[in-house]
Amino acid sequence: MLTKEEIKALLLRNKLRLYQELSQSKEAMRLIKKSTHTKLNEEEREKVKIHLIDICKTIPALTVFLLPGGSLLLPLLIKLIPDILPSAFRDDPTKEKFPS
Repeated sequence: MLTKEEIKALLLRNKLRLYQELSQSKEAMRLIKKSTHTKLNEEEREKVKIHLIDICKTIPALTVFLLPGGSLLLPLLIKLIPDILPSAFRDDPTKEKFPS
């Protein structure tokens, strides 16, 4: 059983990860919008590619979660296939500082 402090730490870590994922999404949308007017450089194209791959990885995880018993199956699936998580949830969000 998790203690109150451990639960708070998990919630904070996932809040930071979610913030990081949203920041990446905003940047990717800005770059996609920019690509309609000008050509993206190699670094910008790579950022868009990585984010689109993250979105494609999220869809199967959500599908598994919606299945009966999926909330129990998803953690097992993540242990077996760690690449199924988006990049923001694989990295340690405490390394970067985000506003509260």
